Amino acid sequence: MLSFPTTLSNLPEIIDGLPNISGWETEVLSVVNHNQSVFLPTTNIRLEDVNAVFAIALHMHQPTIPAGNGGTLISNLQYMFEHPNEGDNHNADPFAHCYSRMGDFIPELVNQGCNPRVMLDYSGNLLWGLRQMGRGDVLDNLKRITCDPTYQPYVEWLGTMWGHAVIPSTPIADIKLHIIAWQHHFAAIFGWEALARVKGFSPPEMHLPNHPDALFEFVKALKECGYRWLLVQEHSVETISGQSLTHKHLPHHLIARNSQGETISITALIKTQGSDTKLVAQMQPYYEAKTLLKQQIGSAFVPPIVSQIGDGENGGVMMNEFPSAFKQAWWDMVNNGGGKSGIVGMCGTEYLELIEAAGCKPEDYPTCQPVGQHQIWERVLPDNCQPEAVENAIQKLKQINSNFHLDGASWTNHISWVKGYENVLSPMYQLSSLFHQKFDPLQQFDSAEPVTRQSHYRNVLLHNLLLQTSCFRYWGQGAWTDYAREIYQRGENLLQIN
Repeated sequence: MLSFPTTLSNLPEIIDGLPNISGWETEVLSVVNHNQSVFLPTTNIRLEDVNAVFAIALHMHQPTIPAGNGGTLISNLQYMFEHPNEGDNHNADPFAHCYSRMGDFIPELVNQGCNPRVMLDYSGNLLWGLRQMGRGDVLDNLKRITCDPTYQPYVEWLGTMWGHAVIPSTPIADIKLHIIAWQHHFAAIFGWEALARVKGFSPPEMHLPNHPDALFEFVKALKECGYRWLLVQEHSVETISGQSLTHKHLPHHLIARNSQGETISITALIKTQGSDTKLVAQMQPYYEAKTLLKQQIGSAFVPPIVSQIGDGENGGVMMNEFPSAFKQAWWDMVNNGGGKSGIVGMCGTEYLELIEAAGCKPEDYPTCQPVGQHQIWERVLPDNCQPEAVENAIQKLKQINSNFHLDGASWTNHISWVKGYENVLSPMYQLSSLFHQKFDPLQQFDSAEPVTRQSHYRNVLLHNLLLQTSCFRYWGQGAWTDYAREIYQRGENLLQIN
């Protein structure tokens, strides 16, 4: 069991009808910033018995939309239940089941003598929406595998952006607000100890910033919020010399260098291949791991890891085929090494803690940087790293290479989160700017109650984070961009209130 300040009170999950996304920043940071082992005390796997590893994560999200009675904010899942004849809304009940079912699968497999592992990534929008629509049964099922010591060692939660914002086009000042808002909300639902175990981060849409300053601030925020590693898409990163990765089944040392020449780094696990949900639904990472042999990091030989994430509810394959494929894989492992040797499943933090206990050091991992940055840095002399020089290099690259951009890279590279969405992006940046103009100065003053704990602040913050939800820039112009405009208008109106 992790140790943390015992004076902390349980957090309220809902305050004045709003999700708890702010107000306890000091307490949250005191809990998450520790160097204690999370999985080593409980893991039942010995690294020397393992040839190769796979790790799968399930990504779950439903946006919040102004579509309830009288235009109230509700989960899109609730809207689907209430409008079953529109589009694919008939999937509402299967979706809800998908959000809950891991709470059944893990105990079932453990009780059968299997050794399962899964990583879970739920957006803040979804967690709040489930509570809003009275689906506490789903949250309670997830609490079972999150908090019960019998099942918790088999499950790892990954942190994410509260409002499912794609990071490269999120206002830099709001990146940390999303990260810490999710930590607030998660702790309110699952408790402080559960939050202290969240050490990996899953960026929405696997979207990694490649602008030097955006990436630097993102990694800086992750580390300030206690994260040790993040999941990145294979083709969103490159070697320091600008090549494709050659050791994608090993953890990497992700280097972030800003336009001032400052550097910061974090461990990255490489999510291989594309976003095809079939890769997870059919447990492809397990079968890929069977083809791999141990590899060298520094002076240690370690099992490689196949890391994969997919939507946990989208598509017929995930909804219908995943349960049997998931269970079959763990049964197969029990019959080949007892589920603890040979090819095994692990959680990301568990794997990193085991290989580091075996002598691996993060600085010995292969290094990488976001795709496209090699082209920038080969045009900026190390002793001339300043914003103007970096900006000049970027503009020159855009002139000579029509494919060069700093929109980041994600698992949906055929979709731009920027082009054609000026009518969403402009209000989004405007609301963020107004939010910070109003509230940043107020946080400099000492008061009995932090500004961030006041309901008015929380309400404006909520609208600011909601407006940055990726869904408003996915479906093209129409109802979804109209939702964004409405959220902006409400946020702006709230800012007029003193």
